Amino acid sequence: MKIQAVMLTVLMLGGCGTVQTVVLSDKASVDQLKTKKSYCGAVPRIYSGATYDFCMLHAEKPDDVDAFNYNNASLGLVVDAAVSGVLDTFLLPYTIYKQQADGSIVIN
Repeated sequence: MKIQAVMLTVLMLGGCGTVQTVVLSDKASVDQLKTKKSYCGAVPRIYSGATYDFCMLHAEKPDDVDAFNYNNASLGLVVDAAVSGVLDTFLLPYTIYKQQADGSIVIN
């Protein structure tokens, strides 16, 4: 049972905004936001996970998705933004350093 819980946690964190922006490369984050046609121009590294999730919410709605599924996906992003906010708070020392060293993740 513990192994299943750990596997579920790992799978859920794979889509987490903090994991997307802190663990993965900048190019992967930029490509994902460009694919979703987000209107964000840059993502600051400080609280980058929560910002990434809000950029995903501020993307164009796909034409082939009905309103019910789109609202469910939006709710999932809001929950992920809350979890990302907590993880981003724990990672503040690292992300402050990365913001000073590398600057924001530019999308355009």
